[in-house]
Amino acid sequence: MTNLAYLHPLPFGPGDRLTLKEFLEAWESAPELKFAELLDGVVHMPSPVSMEHGNYDYMVHGWGYHYQSRCPMVQGAVNGTWLMLQSAPQPDFALRLLPEFGGQVQNEHGLAAGVPELIVEVTRSSRTYDLGPKLSLYERARVPEYLAAIVQERRLEWRVLREGRYEMLQPDANGVYKSNIFPGLWLSEAAFWRLDIPGVLATLEQGLQSPEFAGFQAQSRTR
Repeated sequence: MTNLAYLHPLPFGPGDRLTLKEFLEAWESAPELKFAELLDGVVHMPSPVSMEHGNYDYMVHGWGYHYQSRCPMVQGAVNGTWLMLQSAPQPDFALRLLPEFGGQVQNEHGLAAGVPELIVEVTRSSRTYDLGPKLSLYERARVPEYLAAIVQERRLEWRVLREGRYEMLQPDANGVYKSNIFPGLWLSEAAFWRLDIPGVLATLEQGLQSPEFAGFQAQSRTR
């Protein structure tokens, strides 16, 4: 393990190369540490979150929370650490199916081990690795859907895994994205970038009233 203690008080720094075991042990030794990720053996530590990033992060969390409140077979997570392929990413938001409904995530010493069905990253200063090392990791780990909200370009990139490779999910004619994994999880791109909470929730409510979502709920009752 690289020792940079003479440069900073933390047990590791950006660019250090560690095994997952070393990373987790070092993390446990620094309770004041809040945000750090290990991507393919390299430590990444994000810069302070901007107000703009925080605004869109809040939108994602509220959107996901509202869906979960109507769909008890799913569980959301904010800034959680996920153990996958000897890496430990810390996505802004993740949504997973609970194990009793087919989800694959397990609790490993208090951390989520495995992959959630949907990961969301709000990317501004972190764009280089959100759309680089993280994108590569999520694809190799077979995360079914990956939504990146690219703040500087006011653009959503929603990827779906097909035959082991990501393909772009296209919005409908009204600019609404519809998850393939979570029926009824709809997102209006225009309302999202306007920070229009009522508009985002109105579109989501349309999804929750769709036949697809009703069928999803019906399937859960038979398990």
